[in-house]
Amino acid sequence: MKKILALILALVMSLSLVACGGKEEPAPETPDEGTEAPAETPAGDVEIAVVLKTLASEYWGYVESGCKAAADELGVKVTVVGPGAESEIEQQVAMIEQQIGAGVDAIVCAPNDAGAAGNALQAALDQGIPVLSVDTNVGIEGQTSFVGTMNDEAAYQGGIWAIDTLGTDINAVIIYGQEGDNTSNLRRSGYEKACEEKGVKVLSALSGQNTTDGATKTMEDMISSFGEDIDVVFCHNDDTAVGAMNACKSAGLNDVTIVGFDGNKSAVELIMAGEPVKATVAQQPYAMGYEVVKAALAAINGETVEEVIAAPVKVVTAENAQEYLDSLA
Repeated sequence: MKKILALILALVMSLSLVACGGKEEPAPETPDEGTEAPAETPAGDVEIAVVLKTLASEYWGYVESGCKAAADELGVKVTVVGPGAESEIEQQVAMIEQQIGAGVDAIVCAPNDAGAAGNALQAALDQGIPVLSVDTNVGIEGQTSFVGTMNDEAAYQGGIWAIDTLGTDINAVIIYGQEGDNTSNLRRSGYEKACEEKGVKVLSALSGQNTTDGATKTMEDMISSFGEDIDVVFCHNDDTAVGAMNACKSAGLNDVTIVGFDGNKSAVELIMAGEPVKATVAQQPYAMGYEVVKAALAAINGETVEEVIAAPVKVVTAENAQEYLDSLA
């Protein structure tokens, strides 16, 4: 009798479960192998900080524009800051610390001093915040990615163009950037490599402090030392090239070829106007800004990001200046 009652009770419980919708739920579907998992963080909740070398130049304005374009397209919040000048190392460090303290999800930096910036960015890595570099590599261990130009190879291309145009029987001077800056060292190395390969003598290499005024003073000193023996001036950036041009024109030194770097619109217009600035090694700063924000979002979401994302360059001269300006627009 007890067995019959037990069977009846079991049957009643089973019917009760069905009536209450208590049937066994199917196991959740797992994505097929190779299917990308959905982003863990809603884009609208993401905050990315970008600390540039400065915002007080045309070049860095292009990088900022690229960052903001990516922010708009991807639906993330991006804050772009930078000190008043590339020489303001301590101010940039303070900005890095401020952005980390604000609780951003990723931080991007173009360091004025890689060592100082790296020390500040370590706090972000300690908190599990992705760190990326743009234009200039911080190179800190644990960094997610570097997005930028291979500066030594790019400067080498500019050097080769000038020597192939002018011939090897020339003398060169180099106005490099901020003392100790990694980008400056690489560009100087690329120019020197081109000169060495072609047998061109480098009369002097001095810092122009990354500014037009600094480069003007440096070029004046070089003219005082070497005068008309200078045939070509290889410059760290386009602001430097303008400073070198100003000094040459003031000294009446007209038969000099100046090579800039960055591809700023203002420099290209000088090339087209027949000024001593005859070429600029054009980077892709807008694309760099866009790609580094895109990479930062991927890192936040745990996706694989390339350790180096190389940006292409082009030597802009009178022959292709208008075409380049059209693409820049």
